[in-house]
Amino acid sequence: MKGVVLAGGLGKRLEPLTRVTNKHLLPVYNQPMIYYPVKTLISAGIREILIVTGGNNAGDFLRLLGNGEDFGIKAIQYVYQKGERGIADALKLAENFVGREKFIVILGDNVLDQSIKPYADQFNRQNEGARILIKKVPNPERFGVVQLKDKKIISIVEKPKRPLSDYIVTGVYMYDHQVFDFIRQLKPSARGEFEITDVNNMYLEKHQLHYNVLKGSWTDCGIFDSLYRANVIMAKQHFGENG
Repeated sequence: MKGVVLAGGLGKRLEPLTRVTNKHLLPVYNQPMIYYPVKTLISAGIREILIVTGGNNAGDFLRLLGNGEDFGIKAIQYVYQKGERGIADALKLAENFVGREKFIVILGDNVLDQSIKPYADQFNRQNEGARILIKKVPNPERFGVVQLKDKKIISIVEKPKRPLSDYIVTGVYMYDHQVFDFIRQLKPSARGEFEITDVNNMYLEKHQLHYNVLKGSWTDCGIFDSLYRANVIMAKQHFGENG
């Protein structure tokens, strides 16, 4: 499998920290934020990674990550996203890189303290379809909210004002090649974006959407509170590993 890290966007909710740099280059404890999703993919056994960048700091990713040699992987490639039109719009730029292979997508501001390899292995055994990782959170209205019934997903709603569940879709998605056909069918949402939730619902309609409840700690870094939480998670992991 191949891996894709989506690291475009301007990070306006983190102003003024992002006024002169990309959000994904900000520090989280002792490493640049972008290191964490890259290492998450590597922990799943992935050795070829595409970074989707944007804004005025795309060249900084190349200077920081290079060709992946420092991570011991085969290659890191880069592609540039113009503008901000949603996760699905960024993901479509990965089609040539992925080809017909299965692949894992992770948002560039997602920080996890455990490997996703067990979930990736399950996805590898799937004949077709997608797999998402979900998590119970205290503020589900910020995310795509998952409603479960009899341990099956019955709906996913993007940023609802009144969430019907505390479970949300994290920024880790596993797809087969169908995803690009689904993206081509999308229309912009009321927010003017091409929503990844709509893609996941297309898989759901075909009964091809599987899930795991993510173990361990997880957060995005989209707002100051969650950026702080990411620093706490990684600091705890560091001191736990080093006594």
